[in-house]
Amino acid sequence: MKVRRRAHSLLWMACALAALTSCAKPAPAPAPAARDVGDATIRVLLSASAATPRVASPGGLTFASQDGGSLGRSGRGEVWRIERSGRRLRASNENGSGTPWIDGPLFARPMDKAPVSVGGKPYRGDVAFIAGDSTILVVNVVKIDDYLLGVVPLEIGTEAVSDAAAVQAQAVAARSYAFIHLSPSRSYDVTASVSDQVYGGAAVESAVGSDAVESTRTLVLKYGGRVVNAPYHSTCGGKTASASEIWRSPDETYLQSVSDQIPGTSRYYCDIAPRFRWTRTLDADALNAALDRYLASYTRVPDRTPGAARAVTVGSRTVSGRVGTLTFTTERGNFVVRGNDIRFVLRPVGGEALNSTSFSVEPSTSADGLLARITIRGSGYGHGVGMCQWGAIGRARAGQDFRTILRVYYPGTTVGPAS
Repeated sequence: MKVRRRAHSLLWMACALAALTSCAKPAPAPAPAARDVGDATIRVLLSASAATPRVASPGGLTFASQDGGSLGRSGRGEVWRIERSGRRLRASNENGSGTPWIDGPLFARPMDKAPVSVGGKPYRGDVAFIAGDSTILVVNVVKIDDYLLGVVPLEIGTEAVSDAAAVQAQAVAARSYAFIHLSPSRSYDVTASVSDQVYGGAAVESAVGSDAVESTRTLVLKYGGRVVNAPYHSTCGGKTASASEIWRSPDETYLQSVSDQIPGTSRYYCDIAPRFRWTRTLDADALNAALDRYLASYTRVPDRTPGAARAVTVGSRTVSGRVGTLTFTTERGNFVVRGNDIRFVLRPVGGEALNSTSFSVEPSTSADGLLARITIRGSGYGHGVGMCQWGAIGRARAGQDFRTILRVYYPGTTVGPAS
């Protein structure tokens, strides 16, 4: 009897346990981790020159081939040269000894977390050297968020804690730009210049910029669920431009003209900018030299010699009030330049491009019917598309957060992880 009762008791307990187990809710599956765009690798072209690059790191360097094979090491703080022979490269020290010659990229990697110094400038990550026909390409291979540490301070240009929301907006825009420009089919993804995003490496990092990168970690700008290009500029001058006003490209819904006027006032968020309003004068010599040098690059000019200018006339304006077409009348005929190209024609030879395409022209004609000078009165600085950086700073000082700032300048977008 005792044995039977014990068996019955064990059976009851097993059934009760099974019942409890069947009623319990299954543990929820862990949520998928947000994709951290900042951990993706970006390749930044630092220079392309016939000069011999010099590289060092406080903790020493490991030199490696593209497949990771070690080629040699430098001592702590030693400066090594990168030499080229045709399409082959090697690293050598001051004694003339060094790594074997190799085909393909040569990588310099720090043996600790210290930056790699190229030409005396420190950079996070690795540095790759690629032999060209007559040059050596110097490419910083670095995580996107480490790259942003050297971009954000230079692009937004403020270190004030009161401007933190604008700096955060800049970090998200710059991260989005970097991510969509990753291109494995090329030797590098972006340049370190205004052609892409200005990048200064570890030497230019700032507390406010680093905080902005960290506090917006994983965040990018999206439209319709995809990461989008996020162009930006210094100063819109009162109203941003749609993409088609400036470039030969179709409009994007999130890149449309946006007013920067402060509600209820006659002021603008970006009127604190140093180039909110500006004037430039070109005398006949400077104007004709500019036309002779640049005009043929942006419109058809017979024999590349347009002759002296007789008139400069605004042909059309865009919806945001910018110059859409500008006609140069010279001794050789009429030449029409469009959109952002205008900025690169109306500049002193070797000088900076015109501040923006938001301007008027006041001509002064000499007795022979040729232009003696033109005075250009304008507003804003940069192409005018997307986020106005000085406007973002003005909005931050007015209490707007970075998400609000981004929604204003990129209508219809959302901020979040890439996936």
